[in-house]
Amino acid sequence: MGCCTGRCSLICLCALQLVSALERQIFDFLGFQWAPILGNFLHIIVVILGLFGTIQYRPRYIMVYTVWTALWVTWNVFIICFYLEVGGLSKDTDLMTFNISVHRSWWREHGPGCVRKVLPPSAHGMMDDYTYVSVTGCIVDFQYLEVIHSAVQILLSLVGFVYACYVISISMEEEDTYSCDLQVCKHLFIQMLQIIE
Repeated sequence: MGCCTGRCSLICLCALQLVSALERQIFDFLGFQWAPILGNFLHIIVVILGLFGTIQYRPRYIMVYTVWTALWVTWNVFIICFYLEVGGLSKDTDLMTFNISVHRSWWREHGPGCVRKVLPPSAHGMMDDYTYVSVTGCIVDFQYLEVIHSAVQILLSLVGFVYACYVISISMEEEDTYSCDLQVCKHLFIQMLQIIE
């Protein structure tokens, strides 16, 4: 088996997806983004399952990974639409935190080049309200960083989907060949027994 087989490529791709998902998980935890945290957690579990299935020649595990990649692409398209405010979605809602906090993306205040200034709250304001934080000088706005993260996830998932389908088809062919070989061996064994009798 060569190094550039579909199976080896899928293993490398799953490892890359794990690194990318863990990086995204860290920043979603820092921003208290509960919906993406839950999605990333499920993604990490299924990618590990796909990696295990690829290493152990378990096509059913790879099929679960393949179905998940389609769902993961859909989720990331939603994230892109959310941050670009497509179709009535607004990045200023608490949708990503399940409406339990006023936290936003960690990148909103900590993006590349951002200068964060805490303004004094008004008499009616709360001390921890994010409306009193002023952010200026960002090289890239936070919504575009989130869109880039989702676009990378989509790209990795689409390539993973193609490789997973290829590995599944190869595995199924090998199983068919293996079962045919077993039937031939069984037939030969029966003939040998008949000859001995």
